Amino acid sequence: MTTFDQDHPVLGKVIENIEKVMIGKRDVATLSLVALLADGHVLLEDVPGVGKTMMVRSLAKSVSANFKRIQFTPDLLPSDVTGVSIYNPKEMQFEFRPGPIMGNIVLADEINRTSPKTQSSLLEGMEESSVTVDGVTKALPRPFFVMATQNPIEYEGTYPLPEAQLDRFLLKMNMGYPTEAEELELLNRLEKTSPIAQLESVISIEELIKLQDEVKEIYVDDTIKQYIVDLVSKTRNHPSVYLGVSPRGSIGLMKSAQAYALIKSRDYVIPDDVQFLAPYVLPHRMILKSEAKFEGVTPESVVHKIIERTPVPVQRTLNR
Repeated sequence: MTTFDQDHPVLGKVIENIEKVMIGKRDVATLSLVALLADGHVLLEDVPGVGKTMMVRSLAKSVSANFKRIQFTPDLLPSDVTGVSIYNPKEMQFEFRPGPIMGNIVLADEINRTSPKTQSSLLEGMEESSVTVDGVTKALPRPFFVMATQNPIEYEGTYPLPEAQLDRFLLKMNMGYPTEAEELELLNRLEKTSPIAQLESVISIEELIKLQDEVKEIYVDDTIKQYIVDLVSKTRNHPSVYLGVSPRGSIGLMKSAQAYALIKSRDYVIPDDVQFLAPYVLPHRMILKSEAKFEGVTPESVVHKIIERTPVPVQRTLNR
């Protein structure tokens, strides 16, 4: 992470607001905000009880968002996510009852505990910002942001997310355990009441949408774009990789870097932005060869080595 930048005066307050609830998780809060600003979605993966759900709720309250929660279970149906048309005998017509996906910030809790069929019901909404029910396409509200949580695959009763679904997530990250000092502070804060109950919004939905539009105006130099392409191309040619990062990954890395630059109060992207975000944007879009997995190679380690071995461009925009 760059150290010479000042946080955006408004977005910095959002991060600080989340930190009132999430102790020691500034990077996770920042990355979640990156995805929200870039019109992307986040997959949080970690063991139960480390605060995945609380992170989503804190973000939603901080930006005055309409929050919806979907608790994924093995018997959940696609219509339970998207909504269903129910016949109204009084009006003698079908009425659409919107599902929980019709919100600004949607928590898809324990997404890997439901069947692939129900998992895929999120795909259209995440990619197209719309859902189709009974042949009718309905637009989702703006902003629309899915933050899914999942427990590691080795836990019982879980279903691996298909590659098509993983590729729809802009970022994938872990929460991690708190340090002893952070956990002690957590106990002190929760001794009498939950901090989430007192959390107040920092910005309005209208301000958030305006900031999302500002992200698209952040300047990305041609050298930065080539740097992104170089990184992604090397994932496709790496000897340990069976399937490399898709073009959607290249686009996602650029958009993430634009959002991160805005958080750092810059109107241009620098190589540090790309290097910081690549380990969260690229690894979950890769499939390793079986022999590489056997040798202990991980997608994260591949991405880190690619970053180390790829020449950093001389950024011409630093003095813009």
